Amino acid sequence: MNAVAQKPIIFFDGVCAMCNTFVNLALRIDRRGIFLFAPLQGTTARELLPPLSDDPREWSMIYLDEKGIHDQLDASLEVYRRLGGVWSVPALARYVPRAIRTPLYRIVARNRYRWFGRKDQCRIPTASERQRFLP
Repeated sequence: MNAVAQKPIIFFDGVCAMCNTFVNLALRIDRRGIFLFAPLQGTTARELLPPLSDDPREWSMIYLDEKGIHDQLDASLEVYRRLGGVWSVPALARYVPRAIRTPLYRIVARNRYRWFGRKDQCRIPTASERQRFLP
């Protein structure tokens, strides 16, 4: 993990309603403060991740931890695994072959704005959340 990232970072599309719902869920569940969060549109993503496609429909959630970069459905599954407890159950989907789960994830990712909505601006953390968000 990069020296800047002392904790795992969940990179998300800041204007995607579905992505923000996932972030809200992770914040609610992660009472130990395991994760930091950063929008894919932000400077932290530009500094720590490989360049993203010019088409946001091709983006995916990205999870950066001590093992490296996890993207697409693997990112979500790693977050669930790291949360532990009952949240480990969705992580069992990693046993579904990538040849099946990746195309399904891509369909959702490409259509997420149409199906779930798009915000006009990136999510603005509340005062109590600010220390968990990176630019």
